[in-house]
Amino acid sequence: MIKKTITAVVAGLAVLVTPAAASASASASASASDTKNLRLRAGLSLIIPRSWKVYKISKDWTRVVTGSCPTVNDEVFGFRDSGCRSFWVLGPSAIEIGHEVFQAYTPDAPFHPATDVGPCVYDANLSVGEMKLAAKALRQIGPGHKAYYRAWSADCVTRNSGKVKGRFTQREWYLPKSKILLVDQWNTQGLSTVLKYATWS
Repeated sequence: MIKKTITAVVAGLAVLVTPAAASASASASASASDTKNLRLRAGLSLIIPRSWKVYKISKDWTRVVTGSCPTVNDEVFGFRDSGCRSFWVLGPSAIEIGHEVFQAYTPDAPFHPATDVGPCVYDANLSVGEMKLAAKALRQIGPGHKAYYRAWSADCVTRNSGKVKGRFTQREWYLPKSKILLVDQWNTQGLSTVLKYATWS
């Protein structure tokens, strides 16, 4: 019964996030065939819309592309590219270098594995400015697991003057015992629901 409920919820989600979701008739025809299972480290599995594309960049860097992604076949296809609607699922080696100057990640500061200022996630001509903590909580990731959740409000600024031109939010879910960190810079629709109904084996 629980499995059927989860499938129904995520099947409805799949209709919301796919481009073909404009019509109400599409909503009525949603089924489990609209979803797929994404198995991750430590026994974590997510039921995600079939339209989301999964790229295993390296052992501890998995990118889930949820929409337009012009960099998908480029050499810059990585955490610091711009314009690719996606979120990241990171493991131990990524967590170990997750803060500025490649220090180990903790929820006390945003994930930023670099020594310099990065490009804005939606415009490569802008830079990431100040990042401020906007939300802090514990969030459910499937039964029996709660993640440290952080939302960081980030400015996108001009490179020369530092003038704020826009903003984005970087959401993070961190499971220290399982050594899993999820990072979403696009406020991905439905991701919170996907994580809430995750399963563990």
